Amino acid sequence: MVEPGMVIVGAGKAGARAAVGLREHGWQGEITLIGEEKFPPYDRPPLSKAQVVETGEPSPVLLLDEAAIASLKATWLGGVAVTALDRNAHEVVRADGSRIPYRKLLIATGAKPRRLSIPGAERAMLLRDFPDTLALRRAFTAGTRIAVIGGGFIGLELASSAAKLGCKVTVIEAQPRILLRGVPEEIASTVAKRHAEAGVDIVTSARIAEITGDRVILADRREIAADILIAGIGAAPATELGEAAGLAMDNGIACDDHMRTSDPDIYASGDCCSFPHPVFGGRRLRMEAWRSAQDQAAVATANMAGGDRRFEAVPWFWSDQYDLNLQIAGLPDEGQRIVRRPLKDGAFILCHLKEDGRLVGASGVGRGNLIARDVKLLELLIGKQAHPEPANLADPEFQLRTLLKT
Repeated sequence: MVEPGMVIVGAGKAGARAAVGLREHGWQGEITLIGEEKFPPYDRPPLSKAQVVETGEPSPVLLLDEAAIASLKATWLGGVAVTALDRNAHEVVRADGSRIPYRKLLIATGAKPRRLSIPGAERAMLLRDFPDTLALRRAFTAGTRIAVIGGGFIGLELASSAAKLGCKVTVIEAQPRILLRGVPEEIASTVAKRHAEAGVDIVTSARIAEITGDRVILADRREIAADILIAGIGAAPATELGEAAGLAMDNGIACDDHMRTSDPDIYASGDCCSFPHPVFGGRRLRMEAWRSAQDQAAVATANMAGGDRRFEAVPWFWSDQYDLNLQIAGLPDEGQRIVRRPLKDGAFILCHLKEDGRLVGASGVGRGNLIARDVKLLELLIGKQAHPEPANLADPEFQLRTLLKT
């Protein structure tokens, strides 16, 4: 009888990294990677950026193709979703009734876009997977009136992509400004200005009453014409499997700092789970970010293979809109003081410090790669729980790398 192997449910960044990670950490048994889509694991950040503006018919950017999966001696099962976890039997159950035994299980099911709950909401397009990107690409033709509901990262990236293709874009945001959650106002203002330069109209403090015909009707009875409507109002963790199986929940599937769930044989990684972060005093976080998914999967698989490793990577996120690059490292909302670090060509970074002077966050925006080096150095300093001198942070000529030596 073949011993049960490692099973990974979910074929995004976390799932792909987990398949590789198990081999890196010495696991020699069976690995089964299961995805509900027919495609092998592919990269999702390009879906709202490069791929939606490509000419012709783009293809998914595969993280693991069939040859790579074969080289790992792993089994890929795509196109049939997992519908249940049988914890007593140590099996996952697929929609076709098949059962796959596991020794250890990793849940990496990601998040699902939130849906509008207003009359006419069924007209709104969503973005979660590659077929959604193809549908949006076909809709983004010059002169088409696009209404994007939601001024967060996904909504603004799609607005940027649509504007590049000559669409007439309106962003509708319920809050007083875009990027209200987790992005300082000065950076949000810079992004809003760039959208305005591209001809995008941003309407804030706007509540939608209904969608009818080719109109979005706001609560104050203003009307916004829209041939195409896109909902980008955030995402909810895909926790259905874990909930039905009785796993503990806390803003997603609750993990410890080893990415282990309330069942010692089940781990989770990526957008579907939360965990306590030791760099930030054990604050429980759920990170919707590509690199966090990768880092969490690396920790989870080390422990699934018998290790004892905790998650300590500093959160990092980026967004590309037009020629602007926005990056956030750490947790800016943990800071009580902001030190501005000006860079060339209008780029800048905001350094977020606690009252005791500890660096806990960095957020920046600039054209091209102007902010990349300094944000990376600040990320490393956040991980060291450093207390840099504010005057050094504010001086663009000061070499941040020297602080890493102390």
